[in-house]
Amino acid sequence: MTLPSNRSFFTALIQYTQSKNLQKGKILHAQIIKSDSSSCVYIANSLVNLYAKCQRLREAKFVFERIHNKDVVSWNCIINGYSQHGLSGSSHVMELFQRMRAENTAPNAHTFSGVFAAASILVDVSGGRLAHSVAMKMDCCRDVFVGSSLINMYCKAGLVKEARKVFDTMPERNSVSWATIISGYASQRLAAEALGLFGLMRREGEGDNEFVFTSVLSGLTVPLLANNGKQIHGIAIKNGLLSIVSVGNALVTMYSKCGSLDDALQTFETSSDKNSITWSAMITGFSQSGDSHKALKLFSSMHHSGIRPSEFTFVGVLNACSDLGASWEGKQVHDYFLKLGFESQIYIMTALVDMYAKCGRVADAKKGFDYLQEPDVVLWTSMIGGYIQNDENEEALSLYGRMEMEGMFPNELTMASVLKACSSLAALEQGRQIHARTVKYGFSIEVPIGSALSTMYAKCGCLEDGTLVFRRMPTRDVVSWNAMISGLSQNGCGKEALELFEEMRLEGTKPDSVSFVNILSACSHMGLVERGWGYFKTMSDEFGMDPRVEHYACMVDILSRAGKLKEAIEFTESATIDHGMCLWRIILGACRNYQNYELGAYAGEKLMELGSQESSAYVLLSGIYSALGRWEDVERVRRMMKLRGVSKEPGCSWIELKSGVHVFVVKDQMHPQIRDIQAELRRLSKQMKDEGYELTADSFSAAL
Repeated sequence: MTLPSNRSFFTALIQYTQSKNLQKGKILHAQIIKSDSSSCVYIANSLVNLYAKCQRLREAKFVFERIHNKDVVSWNCIINGYSQHGLSGSSHVMELFQRMRAENTAPNAHTFSGVFAAASILVDVSGGRLAHSVAMKMDCCRDVFVGSSLINMYCKAGLVKEARKVFDTMPERNSVSWATIISGYASQRLAAEALGLFGLMRREGEGDNEFVFTSVLSGLTVPLLANNGKQIHGIAIKNGLLSIVSVGNALVTMYSKCGSLDDALQTFETSSDKNSITWSAMITGFSQSGDSHKALKLFSSMHHSGIRPSEFTFVGVLNACSDLGASWEGKQVHDYFLKLGFESQIYIMTALVDMYAKCGRVADAKKGFDYLQEPDVVLWTSMIGGYIQNDENEEALSLYGRMEMEGMFPNELTMASVLKACSSLAALEQGRQIHARTVKYGFSIEVPIGSALSTMYAKCGCLEDGTLVFRRMPTRDVVSWNAMISGLSQNGCGKEALELFEEMRLEGTKPDSVSFVNILSACSHMGLVERGWGYFKTMSDEFGMDPRVEHYACMVDILSRAGKLKEAIEFTESATIDHGMCLWRIILGACRNYQNYELGAYAGEKLMELGSQESSAYVLLSGIYSALGRWEDVERVRRMMKLRGVSKEPGCSWIELKSGVHVFVVKDQMHPQIRDIQAELRRLSKQMKDEGYELTADSFSAAL
């Protein structure tokens, strides 16, 4: 039998490579070995290329290493093969490039295209720069493919200025070059530069294509740029690009991110060829804009349309469930993505943990967290935040300690969350330790860490440290100002809180609803009734904000603390919002303090009518009727309390000593030093009586 010639081998290898027919390629490889044609460098190079294109890099490397007289094509085949194999393959490219140079084989444009492609995947700037200098020395940067690959490498590393230098010096540019540099600017949120290049490209007569349009649209992410997006939309229609699904997807995403949901929905509905990305973009748009019900409804329509959801779809839907607190729907989504095999997808699991935590199902959130063997920092932070959202601050600090022990490097959001836990517990020493770690990790005191630090110190009563952090922050948002104003107000520094509020306004920071809660609270503690009225009216008159329940509560508190109980009742009864029982509770407490039992009885009966479930309201009203000698009403209130199943929850307090937190609950006998504590309480009680003090409450007997 006559064996095929090298030419026929070469032709067959090209055919099998193009069709990626690995099975026939292997048979042909065996024939080549049998005919002793594998020593031919052209045949050997083609074999390397065949295996590389079929994703069989081990076989490609095996053939490559046995080529005795490797030429530039040999190196290019193996380098480009590895560079097209993602992160695992690209890690070998730089080593191969160094070997190529060490063996005195001069690289060409195809070599550099592969090297720069690998460097962009690895974000290996140093290796990429070295290859860039070699390419310049060999005058290969003039090649349009090399230039485009080099631009892509710098853009992926975030070095758009370097990428622009390469772009500006290119003698020839193609649509890939334009799309890559525009995409680089868009990824860095430099929309003005991306739009400028898009305009320049059209003026230079470069043909419009879908890659350029999707690149420039990806950079339009704020409402201010919606009109620019509409103009590009018009150009896409004119050029007949709307039939391309990627352009339609980019338009839906752009309108959603710019807050133009009506335009996004219209584009979505008129799209003739919707894929999973189209549906995901619209669902995510609804979710991110607060239209979570519409997001869930659209997801249901997607399911009935037979479109398989992607991981991005599930993230958007789970976020919608989080916003609605829809745990039942969230559980259904959980079951659905398990059925489709997405349980190891970290983005989905992070959204799942967040959903369960926001729905109050911390145990389920923890199960999702524990399922992944190697959670990333985002998932750790999400779980820590979940504990804090559900007031399980000790668990949050414990999980952070475990995160540290496992060597996971936290990010700024992690540290801000942990500091919030310290704030809630008033755990000053632990807060100081976290502060020290933020310094150790090199985090600056910008938002959000600066705000969290000043809040923590303020809530722990360390106003000096809180003020120091606040003043050192390079930039402050309204959250930072609110944290410091609140700290001053809650620690008896009302005057300083008012001064800081006015300073915030002078610096041009617009107050929000929380700002007015803080400042009204300061007025309440200082007894500044008229000034409080002024701030309350300023909300709507100057800033166009409708007062919420919390602002009404502050005003009632201001009036009540000042003894203006009738005015407080009149204000409450004239309130135009649904305040439930909140305002009457404040008035009832103030009536007790001022011993105005008649008005107190009126406020207490209002709470009874509204069906209050708080034991304190019944206890206060019962005490007021006792003071008035109305014993039948005392019995009536007690019967009502029993009938409604209202019980008094035991009081709880804690204190931090020597890096330990001691928790105390009324009638609790579980503390390891309870006998010593009881003995000290008896001693203090006896000393108080000996010095002529009378106990007005049964606090000591409850503890004993």
